[in-house]
Amino acid sequence: MSNTRVPRSDARANREGILEAARTALATDPYASVDVIARAAGLSRRTLYGHFDDRDALIRELIVTGAQRFNAIAESVTDTDARLALARLAARLWQEAAHVQFAAVLALDEAHVEHTADALAPLRRTVAGLVRRGQEDGSFRTDLAAPTLARLIEEMARTVVTRTDAASAGAADLAVRTVLSIAGLSWREADSLLAAHPDIAEVAA
Repeated sequence: MSNTRVPRSDARANREGILEAARTALATDPYASVDVIARAAGLSRRTLYGHFDDRDALIRELIVTGAQRFNAIAESVTDTDARLALARLAARLWQEAAHVQFAAVLALDEAHVEHTADALAPLRRTVAGLVRRGQEDGSFRTDLAAPTLARLIEEMARTVVTRTDAASAGAADLAVRTVLSIAGLSWREADSLLAAHPDIAEVAA
């Protein structure tokens, strides 16, 4: 007989309520305290601490749940053309980040970036694979080693997410074009690719 304890339904509901309250509170104030989050969840500070050791533990849980969504997006991109796959991946990731930019900013903060990198390992592997594939077929620049180019793309994404207003007009299109530019495509090549696949532009709109 297994000794694994299954959380009671009310405990699971409380935990989900805390996470949802944290998302809402942090969207308004990225520095919202544990007290504010607990009140938003309709729970006591003590109850919150029964689920999470501290505020950082709560944020790490938000990062993990958010990372699962980003990793799922990476798995959903199946284009054989590395250029198209990278553009579609950038557009879909931007669309998701635009909905939860506050969480993305927290996740990419220096205090949490290492934890975020671990949580996003599947996504990072996808980007690395796309870079290698694009270099091998001549689509992407080859003056940089694949790991270096993949890291540049990651750093660009981090900068855009943390410094750009995700809701501003044209921000998503700019993000996609910037990724393609770093990969080695000229602006004309990016124009041609996106014009031939308007579905990507619609996602990025």
